[in-house]
Amino acid sequence: MADATLSGMHAISDAERRARLGRRHALATEHRTDAVVDAARAVVALHGTDPATTVLSALARTRDATPADVEQALYDDRSLVRILSMRRTVFAAPRDVAGTCLAAASDVVAAEQRRLLLKSLAEAGVSGDLDAWVTRAEQVALAAIEATGEVTSTELSQADPILATRVQIGSGRFVATPTVASRLLTLLSAEGSVVRTRPRGTWTSTQFRWATMSSWCDLGERPDPVVAATELARLWFAAYGPATLDDLQWWTGWTKTRTRAAAAPLDTVEVDLDGRPGLILADDTEPVEPLEPWVALLPALDPSSMGWKHRDFVLGPHRERVFDVNGNAGPTVWVDGRIVGGWAQRDDGEVAFTLLQDVGAEATAAVERRAAELTTMLGDVRLKARARGWTVVEKELRS
Repeated sequence: MADATLSGMHAISDAERRARLGRRHALATEHRTDAVVDAARAVVALHGTDPATTVLSALARTRDATPADVEQALYDDRSLVRILSMRRTVFAAPRDVAGTCLAAASDVVAAEQRRLLLKSLAEAGVSGDLDAWVTRAEQVALAAIEATGEVTSTELSQADPILATRVQIGSGRFVATPTVASRLLTLLSAEGSVVRTRPRGTWTSTQFRWATMSSWCDLGERPDPVVAATELARLWFAAYGPATLDDLQWWTGWTKTRTRAAAAPLDTVEVDLDGRPGLILADDTEPVEPLEPWVALLPALDPSSMGWKHRDFVLGPHRERVFDVNGNAGPTVWVDGRIVGGWAQRDDGEVAFTLLQDVGAEATAAVERRAAELTTMLGDVRLKARARGWTVVEKELRS
């Protein structure tokens, strides 16, 4: 720890935070993992709204894993479970962490999804007690999924007339009228009642089949939400700390009040993070040793790119070039814990990159090797911008 600087707090430098990131997030070469589930555990959970992110984020943190190993963890071993949780985002969480995430962060998501569904039903002209209508539709949907084992959204909509009811989303030119089945799956996912299983097609496909969570895997008894929130805060600080409460609030999607309540029982120490007060777990205050030089090409929406609200210590001045207009990270090039550029896959399959600052000849050569390896690994797979927009760097590289 550095000398006290902010109101008597110890200061932790940006360089040390980056060294911690390389270790904790399993990105530095000597700290990569052997198991896919440990790659997820290193960042609490892997981002999963874009299925390609889950795979590429896992591969970036493991020594010799392949897409098939990630699929085995998700669909055969089921050591990773897809959940709809923090910030209404899909995550692939270790099985023993999934229940904590659902209890600590999915309740707000589920409440909002129910509210939106009730609003859509009213706008579609469904009358009567809509709360009771939704409860009945959920029961019908779960029974249909349980009877079949696994279903697609389309198959579920055909299982019962109530599930084929059309709801309205948006207005004017942007109105859509999906079946209630698709909306129910989102709600049931946030409630932890159903789970996305193996997709139709390749590992980049977003067309999932669904099963009941109880038939897919045993998450154990759902923990108390208050206890779970504190445990989730602890896991996050262990992976992403030192950091601010603002960062934790952003990552979880909690209110400020809930964030403070969740963190309050933790044994933490206040620290100065470049003039901003932050927290670190009390048993994690020892300085870390510098790392050997490392590089990584991380996919869009990777947990390390999306882990904090205040990202300047890794992002520097490059936000407008490698993040989209809504604040979603695109594919990024990392050198020693800094985002130094972006990358994109061109239509012919080549992975090309742009460096936005001078990183030296050795690091540039290492990035070139990683881009070539990623080109070979992807083969015929083509990556698309899902759940986000193309970044400036991607547009330039793909033009």
